[in-house]
Amino acid sequence: MTTSSQDESYKSMSARPDHLIRHATFRQLQIFETIFRLGSFTRAAEELFLTQPTVSMQVKKLTDAIGLPLFEHVGRNVEPTDAGRELYQACRQVFEILANVEMKMADLQGLKRGRLRIGAITTAKYLAPEMLGQFSKEYPGIELALKVTNRERIIERMQANEDDLYIMGQAPKGEFDVITYPFAPNPLVVMASREHPLVGKKKISMERLSEEYFIMREPGSGIRDVTLKKFHEQGLRPKVRMELGSNEAIKHSVVGGLGLAVLSLHALTLEGAEGPVALLDVDGFPIMRHWYIVYPKGKELSLAAQAFLDFVKDLEPKICRRMQTNWPAMKKYLQPKKVESYNS
Repeated sequence: MTTSSQDESYKSMSARPDHLIRHATFRQLQIFETIFRLGSFTRAAEELFLTQPTVSMQVKKLTDAIGLPLFEHVGRNVEPTDAGRELYQACRQVFEILANVEMKMADLQGLKRGRLRIGAITTAKYLAPEMLGQFSKEYPGIELALKVTNRERIIERMQANEDDLYIMGQAPKGEFDVITYPFAPNPLVVMASREHPLVGKKKISMERLSEEYFIMREPGSGIRDVTLKKFHEQGLRPKVRMELGSNEAIKHSVVGGLGLAVLSLHALTLEGAEGPVALLDVDGFPIMRHWYIVYPKGKELSLAAQAFLDFVKDLEPKICRRMQTNWPAMKKYLQPKKVESYNS
């Protein structure tokens, strides 16, 4: 070995974090990163499917290895220390490198093996599992992971590059540059209980609708924003009886006669339009929106992610047929066509 080669070897050896290699683990770094990101030991335990004592014990071991406190308790909140903030930045870099290595190793094996991580907004929970199920039949060697959460958390996950692709009902605007692919219609419809007096009425006006109580999603929901905008355009305001964070809870409230609701037609995937929830014929509805596959601009897609992207581009006709089956009146609104991607 030449002197130059020896110098490079010594530099490489001296750059290795020998202390952390001996006393810390990737799992501990993952737990720490999750706590930092969520601001809670409890929420981190839930996301990682661990018990809270296990999370606390692993953070203590990591703290001992670092030699400095990583978090401090401020009331009921958990705040990172200066050392914690430094470690978090290092964690993000390490995880980014490992994710790229994992992606390249999977690509070397073609689509026989690999991993696909999808983030989806809450409303897409009716659509995403079915899409992934069909995809897995074509690519059984691909390991699938699906995270369903609200729009705010999806954008946070996108900024942290935690998933390969994202399914959203409204592409981010202004937060950061993304690539979006509209791939299927996502009509918003007005729902009522079967016993509601408006069921069966034709061309119900927005003025008449404003006399009824509504069950709304929580603030920050894309569907809520679109619904309020629809009322405001006509100088009206809906009578909000309650706000719920779950589409299933909203449907149960509608069936119970507590009020009307505006939800995606996909929310009726399982029970269909002949179930306990009825669809109302309202002027200005359905509000035609689209589902989007979204990912940050400049992101390098793995073979698995690119295969899934190609797969969903061919789904629109099948999804349209299913919606027409659920509600035949949708036929006049559904005109499947190829839509090109665009940058947001």
